[in-house]
Order: sequence, then structure tokens, then C-alpha cells
Amino acid sequence: MKHILLLIVSILFCLSGFAQETASISEKTNNNETYYTVLDTVKNKKGEVLQEVIINAKQQKNPVFVGKSGIKPMDLPQSVSVINQATLQNQQIVSLTDVLKNTNGVYIMGNTGGYQEEIASRGYSLGSSNTFKNGVRYFNGMPTEMSGIEKVEFLKGSAAILFGNVTAGGVLNLITKKPKFNSGADVSIGIGSFDLYKTTFDVYGGLGDSKKVAFRMNGSNTQANSFRKGVSSETKYINPSFLINFTEKTSLLVEADYIKDERTPDFGAGIINYELVDLPRERFTGISWGYNKAEQASQTTTLKHQLSDNWDLSFVNSFRYYKTDLFANARPNTVLGTPANSAPILSVDADGNWKRSVQRSEAKDNYWLQELNLKGKFKTWDLNHQVLIGVDTDENKTVTLAYKNMNYDTINIFTTDLSSARFDIPMMAKNTLITPSIKRVGGFVQDLISFNKYLKVLAGVRYSYQDTENNKITYTTAPITTAAPVPTVTGEKTDPVTNQYDSAFSPRFGLIFQPNEHHSLFASYSNSFVPNTGIDYATGKAMEPSTIKQYEAGLKNELFKERLFANLTLYQIENDNLAQQSLANGNADVNIKEMSGATKSKGVEIDLVANPVKGLSLLAGYSFTEIKYTSSNTYIVGSSILYMPKNTANLNFNYIFNDGKLKGLNLGLINSYVGARAAGRSTQIRSIYDPRKPVALPDYFQSDATISYKFHQLTFRGKISNIFDTLSYNVHDDNSVNPIAPRNYALTINYNF
Repeated sequence: MKHILLLIVSILFCLSGFAQETASISEKTNNNETYYTVLDTVKNKKGEVLQEVIINAKQQKNPVFVGKSGIKPMDLPQSVSVINQATLQNQQIVSLTDVLKNTNGVYIMGNTGGYQEEIASRGYSLGSSNTFKNGVRYFNGMPTEMSGIEKVEFLKGSAAILFGNVTAGGVLNLITKKPKFNSGADVSIGIGSFDLYKTTFDVYGGLGDSKKVAFRMNGSNTQANSFRKGVSSETKYINPSFLINFTEKTSLLVEADYIKDERTPDFGAGIINYELVDLPRERFTGISWGYNKAEQASQTTTLKHQLSDNWDLSFVNSFRYYKTDLFANARPNTVLGTPANSAPILSVDADGNWKRSVQRSEAKDNYWLQELNLKGKFKTWDLNHQVLIGVDTDENKTVTLAYKNMNYDTINIFTTDLSSARFDIPMMAKNTLITPSIKRVGGFVQDLISFNKYLKVLAGVRYSYQDTENNKITYTTAPITTAAPVPTVTGEKTDPVTNQYDSAFSPRFGLIFQPNEHHSLFASYSNSFVPNTGIDYATGKAMEPSTIKQYEAGLKNELFKERLFANLTLYQIENDNLAQQSLANGNADVNIKEMSGATKSKGVEIDLVANPVKGLSLLAGYSFTEIKYTSSNTYIVGSSILYMPKNTANLNFNYIFNDGKLKGLNLGLINSYVGARAAGRSTQIRSIYDPRKPVALPDYFQSDATISYKFHQLTFRGKISNIFDTLSYNVHDDNSVNPIAPRNYALTINYNF
């Protein structure tokens, strides 16, 4: 709480400058471009690039028409955060964790194995169905390379009307760098703590003199060790794109994206009896030869045509592929056995002895998307309409081969003595082959109706249909012996193919009242759906999807001649039909379920963006989130859902010297606060011998500082992260405990051609 008070006092102190500075500043300072948070329904669906919001000394009126429908930010009843290229450069952002220091209410909920940044918003996890790159779903189970990203967009709350099957917390969209007709290039070399070495390049320009074809190619190579002894990583990335303007009204954009990442999995070992263990921050307890190899490639083609002054048509065709290969120790706290009438035996005992086992899995996934969108403006009687109509279909097929876990060795996590550790790479026996596929089809219509300049209504509905097919093969293998050291498959069992069909309507309705052009009040309702697995106990049929309802209200303000933007959002998200195992008549089959659970998420979000004086930009925010079980036959009613901090806050400054002897100098300070939260496991009330319980994680405050200096074509950048060497953890369940990095530095030199 003291950190929150510190942030609030700092915000008030900085904003006091508005009362003293009353003169209008008219000069434009393009290098003072910064981040901007607006309340909006970003219909960046899917891949439509939002125009940049440039916060200059004098902000232009209505600078942005957000999303495909071209609706102004003040006209839309939903919260969106946009972090543009200037902010990514000024803050020297290299990960999604860095990005989230600019977005209150969106946070990292875990860092499983050290190779995945798990994101959450408004109490809901944002999995791969909720993460997009250029409007197309991308696999977020591997690190994100930020050197090719031009902009990051967060649409908070329900987005089902635009994207179909997404969870209620919101969606993330990464916009990659786009082709340019003016020729240019830049290269950079960076070094940093823990043997970090990174190179990047970016080349762009037009082809020929007709200004009809442009290209861009950027990429990077990153190698690093870690503050965790024995952990290392290497990432390669390339992002080519081409733009063809056939006519003034027709264009074709072709984009590709490829990333390959290999790193040492690190699940930590810092929980005993559901309490954090005070181990040295740098101690790595995993298997030395372990690896996680991942690669992902995508190609997206976008064709746009302007039908008339008021109507536009766009078509998107995209393909994405990824594969992963994980071979490492199993996660700590694996259940080794469950004796009758007693608690389960866990792999890490109270004395720190860890019976390590080995896991391996391989996965491949293909994903296809096609969509067609039509937007336009027209008038009926005295009503103005901005309509958006879209249809889309997508499909993904996944193949996952899992091997049988095997016991490996025993070590003690409290010592560095590895005399009992093994270092050989064992042969693994196949266990299961799972090949699920998902096919989706959907269509939607949305209309912003303006009754007059004060009152507007946004209404729309989407219909979604989803077919989920499941296939599973279970292998039988011969025991490994000295004579037969290689596992041999002796048989396989194929389960019957199952199909689950789900459909849902997802409406949205919003009312907007604007007493003048600088203030807007709104209230909205929307819902989303989540498919369920299993059989309904009451009907004997497949479980219906759960419908999640969202209520939202907000106030948006442009103050002090558009030098301060202040937004307030209130929301409540209700899931009144959460699927849980049915306990009727003593049922013990986890596949037999009922809609017996309910959850409620509610919260407040405050966003401030300001330019109090020339050269200074400020972003500040605060969020309160509370999500609890309101009904359950499994968990304690009233208990909080794990991972979600009630309080988050941020206060970030950036100052650019635009003239004088210090011209070209850029200073920044990034402050973020994450409140207390809980990991571990929610206690199950129906289990007598359930040792699982939440693991308390303390709140923490982190500060980073940046500096850069531009001299002609050279730019020097430096960053110190975690200035005060704060210690905290990202924890997934009770089995991946990852401390945040200690104080570290990075230095980069960039040359622009």
C-alpha cells in the first residue's frame, strides 16, 4: 500500500504543473512522440493497424480514427491501451514484461519454465486464443521478440464480437514494422548483464520510381546467459514484408514472420509445503542438459479496396505454423503417489530432497485464417451510421507426442553438492499421441448510430460456430533393459474419435453521451463464450459453452487544451455457469460435469497521459481487480482466484531535450507496482486429504531508468533495470517458481543510414 501512495503523490505533484503552465505552446516536436491510452473498441480486427497517437506539446483534435470502422476514440465504449514505436524505443523494451509496465490491469501471471510469459487481464488468463500478431492468432508459449514490433495494442474486456472464441479478459495485438517508400536502414549492437549480446538490422525502401512497391526487412540475433547459473538462450528472428499499391484504391500487403528460440528450461524449486523457500536467487536446480526448442513462422496477405468515398473492403488470408520440443526435468512438486486415506507424496520433501524425474513432449501446429470485412458510412433520415460487417473462418490442427515420465535422480535443493546427480541423457518411451483440431466459422455486424452530437449508440452481434475434434493414441512399450536399452513400441490403443460442436451469439450494446467534444460518458454490455469439455450430468449430452457477461462504464476526458487525457473505467464480469465435476449421487468421474460454479470479476481502471511541459511526457495508471468464486461445489465460496493481483500501478516519465547543448538527450524513468497475489493451488473442499493451498506472493515495486543520446546518425542507449534490486517471483501453480531478474544493465549503439 505504501508503494501505491507513493505513486499517487508523485502523480499529483507532476500534474500540479498544469495549474502553473497556462500558455498554449504551438510548436510541434515530433521526437516527443509517446504512448497514449484511450478508451476504445479497437476493431484492429484483424491486423488493421491503428494510427499512431502522437502526444506533442499541442495535441491535435481527434488525432486518431481507431480500428477498421474509423470510429473516434471518444465514441467507443471500451478500454484500449496503445504503446507505439517511440515508447518501445525510449523505454528500450525487449519483452512483453517490459510492455506491461505501461498498461495497468494487464500483468504477467507466470513464467513457466522461463520460456513463456503468461499474460492476464481483469482476472482472466490470455492464452494463444487471445494473443494476435497483425490481427492473426499467434502461439504465445514461447518468448516474443520485440525488435520487429512497431506497436502493441491491448483491448481490455470482452472482444468476442470481433474475434469469436476468446476469454473475457481482453486481447493483445502486436503490430510488426511495415514497408516504407522512403529508403533507409539501421543496424545496432547491444551488450548487457549475464553475457547478453544482441544484433539487429532494419532495411526498407521503395522499388522503382513509381512509388507502387515498397519493402521492409528486419531481424535480430540474441544470445545470453542468465543470472541463474547454467541457464542460457539463443533467439533468431526475421520479419520481411512487401506492399503493392496497384491503384490509388487497391493495395496488397504481404508479411512474413519467423522466430526460432532455444533455451534452458528453468522451473525453479522454491516451494515446500506450499510456502516459498529462501534459495539463493542464482541457484538453478534443473537438469544441465535440458532444453526447450521452439520455432514459429507465419505469412499474412491483406488485400484492401476502396469501393467509394464511404465504403471499403478488405480480405485477409493467413497461415501460421509452430513446433516445440521440450526435454527437461519435470516440474517440482510433481505428485509421486497418493496412498489411501493420506495426503499425496510430492517430489520435494520438507528437507529439500527432490526426486527429479524427466519429461519430454513434442508438438506441431498448423493454423489457417480467412476473413472478409466491409466498412462504410451512410445516413437514414436524421441518423448517421458507421457500419462494420465481417465473416471469418479459421482452423488449427495440432499434433502432440508425449513421452512417459521417468524417475531420474535425487538432489537436495538447499546445497550445491551434485555428487548424487546424473548427467546422462536417457532414452524415453512414447506415451500418447494427441491430434486435436478446431474449426471455427463466424460472422458479425456492428453499427455506430449517431442520433445527434450528444447521444450515440453502438450495437452489434456475432454468431460463432466451432467444431472440436479429438483423437488420441496410447502406446505400450517394452521395459528398458541392458539388452534392450532403446524403448520399443509393442502396441497402441486408439480411442474413438470425438467431435464437439458449439455455437453462440455474442451481442454488444453501448450507450455514449458527450456533453461536449472534450468529455464522454459510456455504459456497455457484452458477452463472450468458453467451450466446455465433458458430459452434462442432467442431459447426458456434451456440455454447452459457458456464457460470460460483462458490464462496463467509463468516463473519458481531454483536459488543459488536450495536454492531459484522463480516463476512468468500471467493470464487472460474471460467469454464472462455470462447468465443474458433478457430485450428484456420488459421481467420481471427472468427465461428468454440471454448471454448478460461478465467478465474478470487478474492478476499476484509471489512465492518465500528459505533456505538462515541452519535452516531458507522463503516463500513469492504477487498477483494482477482484475475482472470486461466488458459487462452487469444489472450491471455497468467496475465495480469490489465483495469480491475480488486486492492485497494479505505473508511473512513467520521459524527457527529451529539444534544444540547447543537451539537444538529443533523452531520459526516462519507469516505475511499476504489482500488488500481493497468490499462486499454488486452490483448496478443494471435497477432499479430506488435500494438502494443496494458495501460496502467498508479496507485493513489489520496481524501477528502471533509461538514457539515450542521438548525435547525427548515431544513437547511444543505456538502461538499468530493477534499480533497487527488488526480489519477487512469478509462480505457475506450485511447480514453476521463477524469481525476477536482479539489477542489470544493457548498452546499445545504433547507426542509421
